[in-house]
Amino acid sequence: MSPSPEAQAHMEARRRLALATALATFRLWRQVDHDNLYQSWRGLAGNVLGVVMGGQFVAAQMTSPWLGGLLGVDEDRPDANGINPAAFTGVDGAGRPLAGVLMAPIWTALRLVAQGRPIAQSMAAGQSLLHAIVATAVADAGRAADSVGMAATPAVTGYIRVVEAEACDRCIILAGAEYHTDKAFLRHPRCHCGMEPVTREHRPKPVSPKDLVAQMSEAQRRKTFGEAGAKALAEGADLGQLVNARRGMQSATVFGQKLQITSEGTTRRGFAARRLAAEKGFAKTAGARNGAETGKRLRSKTPRLMPEEIFRLADDRAHAVRLLRLHGYIA
Repeated sequence: MSPSPEAQAHMEARRRLALATALATFRLWRQVDHDNLYQSWRGLAGNVLGVVMGGQFVAAQMTSPWLGGLLGVDEDRPDANGINPAAFTGVDGAGRPLAGVLMAPIWTALRLVAQGRPIAQSMAAGQSLLHAIVATAVADAGRAADSVGMAATPAVTGYIRVVEAEACDRCIILAGAEYHTDKAFLRHPRCHCGMEPVTREHRPKPVSPKDLVAQMSEAQRRKTFGEAGAKALAEGADLGQLVNARRGMQSATVFGQKLQITSEGTTRRGFAARRLAAEKGFAKTAGARNGAETGKRLRSKTPRLMPEEIFRLADDRAHAVRLLRLHGYIA
């Protein structure tokens, strides 16, 4: 079978949630005082952060019911690895605290104003960046929860990429690709693609990029590939040669030489901190709120890894599940 209606509905529900969350933050963005951009946005930042974290929480909450309904997994089993939705909130895909990331739109607006741009144009640019940050943060939280949920479900052997017909060319070329559960999901800002688990009994048939393009209207092809690209496809050009699949695509956590970690949830009251501190205890570190430094706070000495980093480092699936539980992603 092709990607199931449940998987497509799950992807669409998350897309609508990301859009609704972004629109909610836009309503707050409109309250910014144009005569006092920075201070007025800082005054609104707490509400904005609450809205985005709420969207992330709901996105992560969607995972367990979806997987349970799709695969017939009983969430009430004593040995079930339940998702902890709160563990996916408060950070972007790279593990950076959202409180700081959400200051970027106002810095963008301020920079453009300083360059002499009209205030309306400057605020529109800031709004566009805010939309990208919020929609991506919500979608990334949901995809990370999906990845953790699949890794924690023994029956799941991998996943396929679920792509909508109106997706960008970078996503279309990856349509239907099958990956092991420990492989990070490639996406770009504002990406709406999702994934569907593969088990011995549940084996969705991947939709190839060629089939997906065949389902597109001429207008959709021109919008996705451009006039020249659409014409080249009509004349028999190879889709893989036409599109660079990796251009602008990355996993939610950008891997480097240093471990990708997050400070979210590592304070003494944090869910993950209570587990991580069992290894090395707590240490006093400088805190931050709305992008500004605050007083010293107790945080676990053991760094908290992002899910994608755990998948990269784990020796096997059992190791990954142990680390996911230790770092608070599995309750």
